[in-house]
Amino acid sequence: MSLVFTILSMVFLLPSQGFSQDAAKLFKGNCASCHKPTTQKLVGPGLQGVRSRWTDEAKLIAWVKNSQDFLKTGDSYAKKLFADYGNSVMPAFALSDAEIIAIVDWADKGGDAPAATEATDSAAGATTSAGEGGEPADSETYMYILLGIAALLLILISVLNTVKKSLQSLVNEKNGVIVEPQPHRSPYQQAMYWASQNKKIVALAGLFLTVWVLKLGWDGLMGVGVYEGYAPEQPIKFSHELHAGQNKIACVYCHSSVEKSKHANIPSANVCMNCHAYIQQGPKYGSEEISKIYAALDYNPETRSYGPNQKPIKWIRVHSLPDHVYFNHSQHVTVGKLECAQCHGPIDSMEVVRQYSPLTMGWCINCHRETAVQWEGNEYYEELHKKFLEDSDYKKGDVFTVEKIGGLECSKCHY
Repeated sequence: MSLVFTILSMVFLLPSQGFSQDAAKLFKGNCASCHKPTTQKLVGPGLQGVRSRWTDEAKLIAWVKNSQDFLKTGDSYAKKLFADYGNSVMPAFALSDAEIIAIVDWADKGGDAPAATEATDSAAGATTSAGEGGEPADSETYMYILLGIAALLLILISVLNTVKKSLQSLVNEKNGVIVEPQPHRSPYQQAMYWASQNKKIVALAGLFLTVWVLKLGWDGLMGVGVYEGYAPEQPIKFSHELHAGQNKIACVYCHSSVEKSKHANIPSANVCMNCHAYIQQGPKYGSEEISKIYAALDYNPETRSYGPNQKPIKWIRVHSLPDHVYFNHSQHVTVGKLECAQCHGPIDSMEVVRQYSPLTMGWCINCHRETAVQWEGNEYYEELHKKFLEDSDYKKGDVFTVEKIGGLECSKCHY
């Protein structure tokens, strides 16, 4: 009877404990920076009893998923809540309805007990360790693995060759076959003797080796100055996946000059403080990385005051063009209407930013040959568009690419 009771207890209690830990983990990863699981306010309101403040649970779920979209519905409570907290924008969250309800139910109980929280932290730590340990090996590691396999194969071939000779000797001895001893040759002499007997194989191998070396040389020369995949470690760990991906922060919010200047500026630490004066803990690194911003600005989060010993953050540049190349961001973003991802890749999914495109001259030229000029609603090309339509050679449906407005002229990019 006691065994049955134990089994039933495990069936009913373990899912409850798993639910508590899952909700705590969801809260820690998405909400803890701005909310407490009690009625205490932080950057935003405490979450305990939050369901009772809304007239409809569906509205609460819609608000959490995308508060800015929900504000457009004109809901009176949402507008009041937004105003009460100084118009602070809550980022959008990619949470399911069930996950949001799980967090709300968990917060209604005041959050986890200390033991459950500790278990959650341990589980999260184990997950992080597994993630770090489970990273795929790099190309250098694979090379060593292949070399090791090749060495083992050579040893195996050598052993099998020795066994073959021994067995052949036994067969010869049994059949009374007398084999004249081969003259002693050094390894070099043996190799030269084999080459003289297999001239076609040697010629083919020599041709293959020559082509391979030339190919390596060509690839090496073409790779000079190409840093595709370059991903340096920055002085502060900044996740674009979190900020641009999960929180949907627009690129131009931080890189504010990209639409009006040649350069895409590196954001100043003051831009970071627009949010992190209030958000003092991140979902992944806690307060460790945010504290580095405070240190650079000599900022005291308790007194909310700045000191005199401020210093710049030494960010490491990822994308770089040669000095003789002219590239204007505003020309491409504002006039050309290109998306940032077209050159920089899926930034919103990068934990560490890397150079996604090769940024070579051939890559740029191909883009100019294939990209159509954006006429519609573009005052910059209004006059040129009229001339194009009046051209006698124009046929309806023709695509007018950047190449046709001088996009391949040397002086456009080199000066």
